[in-house]
Amino acid sequence: MYFFNKKFENSNWGFQGDIQYRDWQGIGDMEQLLLRSGVTYSPDNSNITFTAGYANITTGEFGESNDSSGENRIYQEALIPNKIGKRFYITHRFRYEQRFVEDQDFRTRYRYNLFLNVPINKKELTKNAIYLALYNEIFINGQTNIGDDRTVELFDRNRTYLGAGYALTNKIRLQLGWMNQKTVNWGKGQLQFSLHHTF
Repeated sequence: MYFFNKKFENSNWGFQGDIQYRDWQGIGDMEQLLLRSGVTYSPDNSNITFTAGYANITTGEFGESNDSSGENRIYQEALIPNKIGKRFYITHRFRYEQRFVEDQDFRTRYRYNLFLNVPINKKELTKNAIYLALYNEIFINGQTNIGDDRTVELFDRNRTYLGAGYALTNKIRLQLGWMNQKTVNWGKGQLQFSLHHTF
C-alpha cells in the first residue's frame, strides 16, 4: 500500500490518496486493486482536513479464475488528528461513500476509523522514530437492498490492525503489520506492507 498527501504552500488546499494491491496468497492471485485520490481542504486555525475524492476498485476471485468485478466510488471524509500526552498520536477519520458496484444497485456506506501511533524511541514521529501503529475501523452499509432481491447486512465489516513503523525521514514512513477483518459471514487476516509519504 502507498499513501500520499500534499498541502500546497500558503494555501488551505492540497491532495491525498492511496494505491493498494491486495493478493489472496501473497503474489499471483489478485484479490483487489484500489486506486483512490481526493482534493483536501483545511480551514484556517484548525487541525481538521476535509476531503472529497474518487476511487476505482477492481476485485478478483480466489483461485485460478481471472474473473473480476469493478466499482466506482465517490467519497467525502473528515480527518481529525490530536495528540494525547507526549507520545500518543490519535486520529479520527469519518468517511461517507457513494458506491457504484458492478451488477448492484447504487449503495452508500459509512466508515469510522480510530488510528493510534505511539513512538517508542522518540517523543515525535520524526526521522529514525520507531513506533507502534494500531487502528480499528467499522463499516456500516447505508442500505441493505442491493438489487435483484439480494440483500446485505447493515453491518458491513470491522478491521483491526496492529503494526510497527519506522520513519525513514520526516516525510516518509514504512509500516509492517497484521490486519484482521471480520464480516457477519467470515473473517480473515492479512499481512500488510505500507509506505506513507508526505510531499
